[in-house]
Amino acid sequence: MRKNPTYRQATSGIPPQPETPSSTSHAEPIPALLPDSLRRMKETFAGCGDLEVTAWQYGPKLQQSAFSVYFQTLARSDRRSFLRETLQNLVFHDIGPATEVTVEEVAHFYEHRGASASSAELLATVGEAVRGALDGKVVIFFDGWNKALAYDALHLEQRQPSEAITEPSVQGPHVSTIENLDRNVGVLRSLLKSPNLKFEFVTAGEQSNRKIAYGYLSGSVKEETLAEFKRRIADVGQAEILETSYLEEWIEDSSYSPFPQVRYTERPDTAVSALLDGKIIALVNGSPSILICPGIFLEFFVTSEDYYYRTVFSSLIRFLRMFAFIIALMLPSTYIALSTFHSELIPTVLLLAILNTREGIPFPALVEALIMEFFFELLREAGIRLPRPIGSAVSIVGALVIGQAAIQSQIASPVMVIVVALTGIASFALPQYNMAIAIRILRFPLMLLAATFGGLGIMVGFLLIYLHLSQLRSLGQPYLASFGPLDISRLRDTLIVFPRLVLLRSPRNRHLRRGGPKGKQRA
Repeated sequence: MRKNPTYRQATSGIPPQPETPSSTSHAEPIPALLPDSLRRMKETFAGCGDLEVTAWQYGPKLQQSAFSVYFQTLARSDRRSFLRETLQNLVFHDIGPATEVTVEEVAHFYEHRGASASSAELLATVGEAVRGALDGKVVIFFDGWNKALAYDALHLEQRQPSEAITEPSVQGPHVSTIENLDRNVGVLRSLLKSPNLKFEFVTAGEQSNRKIAYGYLSGSVKEETLAEFKRRIADVGQAEILETSYLEEWIEDSSYSPFPQVRYTERPDTAVSALLDGKIIALVNGSPSILICPGIFLEFFVTSEDYYYRTVFSSLIRFLRMFAFIIALMLPSTYIALSTFHSELIPTVLLLAILNTREGIPFPALVEALIMEFFFELLREAGIRLPRPIGSAVSIVGALVIGQAAIQSQIASPVMVIVVALTGIASFALPQYNMAIAIRILRFPLMLLAATFGGLGIMVGFLLIYLHLSQLRSLGQPYLASFGPLDISRLRDTLIVFPRLVLLRSPRNRHLRRGGPKGKQRA
């Protein structure tokens, strides 16, 4: 076997071709003549400087020809050994010495016995060959054979798993997902070793050809929910899906609702817990995020870390998150309504203190709140976009400086600065970032209603939010499930974290009791 430098020189620096074949022509079979296959690959990958095409001679007196196609930026360093491996497979099966192998013997062997190497596959069309090269495979064409062999040689540098950035953990696993889809699916399978764990794969995007996987636990997920999810994910089609969050628009029921209908996580233990609870997860190659659906309102206040502590402490933390949600949503509007319309509801001593701090402020409470909220949101976004070592420092220093300057210049009162600060801190206490975004959106309409109608406006705004949540669905399931319709068994694991033995008595966990130990069966 010998490389032919003539082919290598002819294919290095391939000039752009005036006509590029369309994607529909990729369905044509691979040409049997080697020059035709070479021309087809050159036309398809015209202008790709990292493409390498290497020709080879083998067989009796090196009269048999072949060439390999691969991308230097995708394939690993030992990519040139695959043709040698192909011939050695035939020698191992007593076809004859490598110097006597002909293309007829290669074709007969691989078409009747299949690719003997675990990483190899047989390709029949030009489109399969093009896709194989783009997937990081070494594709080998043989003169006189209308098939091609592809060997998996993908080798990309990847970051090592680290602690989840968006979901830091004090107790429990500290590993997170990365941007490799196969690795993430493997980690989930290693944590949930059940044949009922199913993963299905689809490809989306005419240009990106991004690989998407969705998984579920058969027997735990509702069949109608799974059928609805498959129907919606099938509509992705040729859409360019570059990140997991792109799938949200196809899965959610209401794109214009401020409330999220799916959850995200970077922690494998959270994804496994969701699968056991009958949820569906979705992953996209190139993204570390795992999408969990359907998303129910109360589940946005739950973290997997709640189950790593004692039940009393975990229940207290969940009530604290609920209280933080109310504060982040209604504290500014409540202050505006009380100070503008309902000052008689404020204790006299506190009212005098508030009036003293507001003396000399040229703006009404609404304008004052809008100014401070604007600067707080600006500081929040600046802290996210700045480099991590200085982002937190700039946010803290900026908040202190702007807050103190606003008080001294009598643009805002100290009470308003405290209200805005407490509102921001409460929004940070929510475990799901997309739920915090919903609160940031709804806070401003409630402030306008409070400044216009006082407490009546807050009540109307709250009722409108509740009506919206009541009719909202997530993959066909009620968004306020457990509350409406009322499900006492699910409330055991939403507002209050009961001990494991109590949770196993729940009707929705009977399958766990049937497979659990005797002590848990009695529980």
